[in-house]
Amino acid sequence: MGAGCGQARGAAHGPAGQQHLTGPASAAAPTGAPRVAQISFFRDPQARTPEQLLCEWPSMVDLADAAHEAGVALTVIQASARAQTLQHHGVSYHFLVPPREGGLAHAPGFARLMRSLEPQVLHVHGLGFPVEVMALAALMPRSPILLQDHAGPGPRPWRRRLWRRGFAAAAGVAFSARAQAEPFRRLRLFAEPLRVYEIPESSSRFTPGAQDAARALTGMHGNPCILSVGHLVPDKDPLTVLAGFRAAAAQLPDAHLWFYFGKAPLLGKLRARIAGDALLRERVHLVGSVPHRHIEQAMRAADLFVSGSHHEGSGYALLEAFACALPPVVSDIPSFRSFTADGTVGALWACGDAAAMARALVRLAREPPEALRRATRTHFDRELSFAAVGRKLRASYLDLALLQSAGALHS
Repeated sequence: MGAGCGQARGAAHGPAGQQHLTGPASAAAPTGAPRVAQISFFRDPQARTPEQLLCEWPSMVDLADAAHEAGVALTVIQASARAQTLQHHGVSYHFLVPPREGGLAHAPGFARLMRSLEPQVLHVHGLGFPVEVMALAALMPRSPILLQDHAGPGPRPWRRRLWRRGFAAAAGVAFSARAQAEPFRRLRLFAEPLRVYEIPESSSRFTPGAQDAARALTGMHGNPCILSVGHLVPDKDPLTVLAGFRAAAAQLPDAHLWFYFGKAPLLGKLRARIAGDALLRERVHLVGSVPHRHIEQAMRAADLFVSGSHHEGSGYALLEAFACALPPVVSDIPSFRSFTADGTVGALWACGDAAAMARALVRLAREPPEALRRATRTHFDRELSFAAVGRKLRASYLDLALLQSAGALHS
């Protein structure tokens, strides 16, 4: 989980995209501020102080702020190497030290704190803590538990039974995209009637800006100017992105492709392909790693954002592109499908299909750029911004609280 003093690069806990439920609640939703405890069982391996965690885990603060600003009476409880209580932006953060043998629910003061808070909903970050979730459910049987996926690995085969028990103790689970729940269903990890919510895992505070000024700062150019942001690793598939650009280049004679990246095990292969093609040598630019704040300028400078990822828990670079009003041309994976409203904002293309990517690039490059940018930022504000995340979190909390009060949830 994360918390932060500044811009959050990614969020470790909590989606809030469009709310999709397994079934509608029959009664009217309760009004007022739902009382919620956001809980992270994750122990910082660096054993940083609570003050450091607030600054260096931006997502912890970002998601708490989003829920608080949406009208949630929120408290954050975080496993920590040092016990301390802090206030930040109107939210109380309780850092508790779990015992060496045992989870956060057994930490000194945890049970007393939970009884004093009387939360209507318990929001647990991460799916990989089944033992802690069961202990929490035993301690607070009247408070429904919402688990939120943060793109962690699924259970090993020998741990699936334990995970089933953990999910059985919960009332709801949130993913960045509803389709991300399907692998868990296929393994029969979910017990009915577990409710599934679709909520973005995070958002971005990037903003649109003047393109000419951004191009002067970054040196980027092209018509269209196409931007890729991500590690040069197989799962991001930069080789297909390069091939798709090459296929589109014949119809886009002034197009340029710019790669911003960190880890780069495929850099040698990209360089070799670029070196062997005169057009690519002229029009592909391997920028490399830059400070995160420079990514905002690159996104303001570009005309289109491209990604070939095969798997993403959410896709922070895509969220940043949306925030900068940069239209996306991205692979058709669950989180990208959700964020682009099934490709109605920007374009989707099949993973690994360079020809499909080329067609999508050419199609969007021929659309009026200002209209594309307006539609991209409008969609971000409505569905993907921190305000939208907060609204969706609040809606999920109210839904679970209503079901609990109506006696529709297991105890």
